[in-house]
Amino acid sequence: MTINEAMRTLRLPNPTTPEDLECRWSKTLRFGDKILMAGYFYNGMNKPCYFGAIYEFLTDDNSCEGTIGLHSVSEVEFEDDGHAIAWAMSQAE
Repeated sequence: MTINEAMRTLRLPNPTTPEDLECRWSKTLRFGDKILMAGYFYNGMNKPCYFGAIYEFLTDDNSCEGTIGLHSVSEVEFEDDGHAIAWAMSQAE
């Protein structure tokens, strides 16, 4: 999924701040210089609906008010948020 598709389909903000992302999405995780996120998007009954996303800092301000940009979003959807975060962690290394 491209960044523009993810922004439109999953309503992901870009750019944003870690603070704003955490207020909008409950499953965010600081992982080194990246912010990982697991999100949920309804796809229909009995379909996997979780996705992983990776944000990275765009400036030297790595605080909760620093600017982050969407780096990548999973192509596949996962059965739960744990698998979505595991995907993001494997991609961020």
